[in-house]
Amino acid sequence: MSFFYKAKEKIRLAITANWSDEKYLKNRFKKRLGYELNLDNPKTFCEKLQWLKLNDRKDIYTSMVDKVKVKDIATNKGLTVIPLLGVWNKFDDIDFDKLPNQFVLKTNHTSGGFVICKDKATFDYKKAKKILSKSLEKNYFLLGREWPYKNVERRILAEPFIDSLGKNNSVEYKVTCFNGKVEFVTICTGIAHSDFCLRKNDFYDRDFNFLPFVTEYYENSGIKYTKPSFWDEMLKQAEEMSKGTHYLRVDFYDLDNKPVFGEATFFTWAGFIRFKPEEYDLILGERLKLPINKK
Repeated sequence: MSFFYKAKEKIRLAITANWSDEKYLKNRFKKRLGYELNLDNPKTFCEKLQWLKLNDRKDIYTSMVDKVKVKDIATNKGLTVIPLLGVWNKFDDIDFDKLPNQFVLKTNHTSGGFVICKDKATFDYKKAKKILSKSLEKNYFLLGREWPYKNVERRILAEPFIDSLGKNNSVEYKVTCFNGKVEFVTICTGIAHSDFCLRKNDFYDRDFNFLPFVTEYYENSGIKYTKPSFWDEMLKQAEEMSKGTHYLRVDFYDLDNKPVFGEATFFTWAGFIRFKPEEYDLILGERLKLPINKK
C-alpha cells in the first residue's frame, strides 16, 4: 500500500468520522461497487451484509471478533485453538523474558497487525513496537462500520510461532455460514496479508463441489484439491460457532491434518466484494436469508 493511498485513506476517514453509519455505508458502497445500496429491500450478498451491520447487533459479536476472547468461546464449543502466550495493553508491558525464542505478536482487533519473532537475538524490537503501537491506535470500526469492532478493548496478544503457516504452500480454510449452515468454503493457498499475487482462492460448496467464481484481486490456484479427511468435522465446528448468526465466516488452519480455529468474521471484506462473474453477488444474496420481513 503506497504512502499516497494511506494518506488519502486517512483524510477520507477524518472527513467521514462523524457521518452516520447509514450515510457512510451508502456513500462507500456506491463508490466501491458502482450501484446504489438498497437497505429497504436488500437483494444482493453485499447489500445484505450492509443491512446486517445496521440491524443485527448483539453484544456477543464483539467478543467473537476479539482475537483474545473468541478463543474461550471456540474452546467452549469444542474447537481446537492456538494457545495464548500472553496478553498486554501496550507493547512496553510485554515481558519478553517469559516468551519462548519464537512467537507471534498481534493486535486483537485488526486484520494484518502482527509481527513474527523467529529468534529473540535478532528480533527488531523497535520496529515491532512501531507496528503494534500503530495497530493499537487504528479504529477498525471506522474503516467499514463493522459494528462488532466498535467496542473491542484493544490489546496485544502472543501466540506460538507455527512454521507451517505463512508459506507459499500454506493452506487455510475459510468456512462461510449462512443462517447457521455452511454455504461455501474458501480454500486459501499462500501467504496471507501480503501481495495479492501470493495468495490464491478456490471456492467449494459443502459437498466439495468446485464453485466457478472468484473475488476481486484473487485468482484460482489451478490446483485440483482432494477433500481433506477432516472436512466434515470442520464444517460441523463452523456451524457450531455460527449458531444464532445470520452470516459468519469461521477460519481454520490445517495443522497436522487437523482443523485449528483461527478467527471469526461477520463481514468478509467489510461487505464490499466485487465478484467475478458479477452475478454471484445476487446468487449468494438470494441464499442469505435476513430476519422476518426482510428478503
